[in-house]
Amino acid sequence: MILLELEEVCYTYKTKYQSVEAVRGISYAFESGQLYALMGSSGSGKTTLLSLMAGLDVPTSGRVLCEGTATDAMDLNRYRREKAAVIYQDFRLFPLLTVAENVMYPLELRGMKTKQAKEEAIRLLARVGLSEEYADRFPAMLSGGEQQRVAIARALGMETKVLLADEPTGNLDETNSEKIFDMLLELAHKEGYLVIVVTHDESLGALADVKVRIRDGMIAS
Repeated sequence: MILLELEEVCYTYKTKYQSVEAVRGISYAFESGQLYALMGSSGSGKTTLLSLMAGLDVPTSGRVLCEGTATDAMDLNRYRREKAAVIYQDFRLFPLLTVAENVMYPLELRGMKTKQAKEEAIRLLARVGLSEEYADRFPAMLSGGEQQRVAIARALGMETKVLLADEPTGNLDETNSEKIFDMLLELAHKEGYLVIVVTHDESLGALADVKVRIRDGMIAS
């Protein structure tokens, strides 16, 4: 099933002195249950494209559609809460909140009571391979791989079906990178998520269901 679709998407960065066309007329359909690797050199436009799909901005022209509705017709804050969760290279965990509190954050935003949110956070942490003993630790007490697992658990708590990951293994060693990638593949294949990963790592890209190469703001033929 097509979950996310791009229709002639363009995006231009404008400054006082120049305009840079970062994305140029990209059309593509992404299906649930698949992991897509967006690949390309630095400056190719892949991260800009991911940010448009994440609802961090809207295209200069063209449309990003989620379940048939264009993001520019939506409340983008609500879109990011309910439709598309983002996992970042630098984890973006709240340093003064415990692991459980980090995962509870989107749950409580959705109106879940604290006790229930704590129980759900423990369950989500277990889904990504972290036992209950991690719940009361702070992010600084964890390894990079463990922090990325917490970030994924937090994204799963948003109950979206689109997971967008921007270089999610960029700060991890080879072993942890493969474990995180395998986890994302499992979420796609076993739970029906649409997972889109920006990566420059060819070995990880080879594990994806589909590789989409971006060059000069366009899909390379």
